[in-house]
Amino acid sequence: MKLITAIIKPFKLDEVKDALSENGIQGMTVTEVKGFGRQKGHTEIYRGSEYTVDFLPKVKIEIAVEADLVSKVIETIVGASHTGKIGDGKIIVTSIEEMVRIRTSETGEKAA
Repeated sequence: MKLITAIIKPFKLDEVKDALSENGIQGMTVTEVKGFGRQKGHTEIYRGSEYTVDFLPKVKIEIAVEADLVSKVIETIVGASHTGKIGDGKIIVTSIEEMVRIRTSETGEKAA
């Protein structure tokens, strides 16, 4: 089992969710987060005062899948979230040591 964590632009969430659903991927956790990478934020003017926005709004998607589905999920997320502009995001894949479904006590791939 693998955990795929994708950090994307918020307005791309529906496109990513729909693309994953079309490819048979069910279940995800979505969190609103803030962060910055190479873009390092930006400056804005509010009521005549200029200020720096260091952390930009992002969405973090977490999906647990079988190892053989990782490349399909990555391709789907990249395809649906790509804008070609700085700040498109990142995808991180980590191994899941153990997974338990609380309701049924199922473990491993059955719990996914």
